[in-house]
Amino acid sequence: MADWDIKKLRILRTLQELGTVTATAEALHMTPSAVSQQLTGLAKQLGVTLLEAHGRRVRLTDAAQLVLRHAEAVFAQLERADAELLDYLQGEAGQVRVGAFSTAIPALVVPAVQELRRTHPGLSVAVREAEAEAAYELLAEGSVDLALSLAAHAPTPRDPKFSRVQLLADPLDVALPAGHPLAAEPGLRLADLAGEPWIFGSSGPWSQITTTACESAGFVPEQAHAAADWGAILSMVAAGMGVALVSRMAMAAGTVSRTERGGPGVALRVLHADQPRRHVVAAARRGSEGAPGLAKVLAALRQAADQSQGEAHIR
Repeated sequence: MADWDIKKLRILRTLQELGTVTATAEALHMTPSAVSQQLTGLAKQLGVTLLEAHGRRVRLTDAAQLVLRHAEAVFAQLERADAELLDYLQGEAGQVRVGAFSTAIPALVVPAVQELRRTHPGLSVAVREAEAEAAYELLAEGSVDLALSLAAHAPTPRDPKFSRVQLLADPLDVALPAGHPLAAEPGLRLADLAGEPWIFGSSGPWSQITTTACESAGFVPEQAHAAADWGAILSMVAAGMGVALVSRMAMAAGTVSRTERGGPGVALRVLHADQPRRHVVAAARRGSEGAPGLAKVLAALRQAADQSQGEAHIR
């Protein structure tokens, strides 16, 4: 296979355009002898005669014309590559891989991706569902570029491996059976539910979030039933089997359907006096957060988080 040298092909193309070695040398800031040496070397690499004498000038041979026809296609492809590379360097192209916990995907990631498709169509986002510590394991091993998780399960801000950004503080509301004596209690506080049977996961983030919130309110919740699925939790609440904390972000984003909420069997109450919250954070490998593409995805997630906080309410 012939050795195609891009630099020498550009010299040959310039010679075709300008007609003389001297003019070519001036245009390319070379000496005429250097131009001649480069073209002689190209002819040897390709195994063909590229130039023939024509009076005091030189003329490109048919072989040289054939070479340039193919070279033009190469030059055009290189121009496209330069343009795409510039887009990549400016964060307008490439792929950013995001690992996120289940509730954050419809609430934050999907709106961010939709916005990026509108504003930066050349930038793609690959989403991978990952819960709690798993998101950071994926981030550390390089399987994702950005991890969305809960602050309770994130590395500390002092961890040298990661850079963290808080996206939002998700309010936690309480779900009670519709006929519960406290369902219509004005000024309901979390501490008012200290003696109630509670429903939350036996392990994992939601278990820790529930117990931490209740302990902050001065009591240890009695776990009557263990469940991690929203539909299962709220169906038990609707059946009068206990009370539970629920994520307002999950409710507002449609993660929990109207049927799963228990319909008229569940009363959702805002704990105005002592509103517990769970903090959603995004993390990147330290030093990578300034990469243009990743920065654009992070900005879109911030925008989605701001919109989510502005719109979140109990429906």
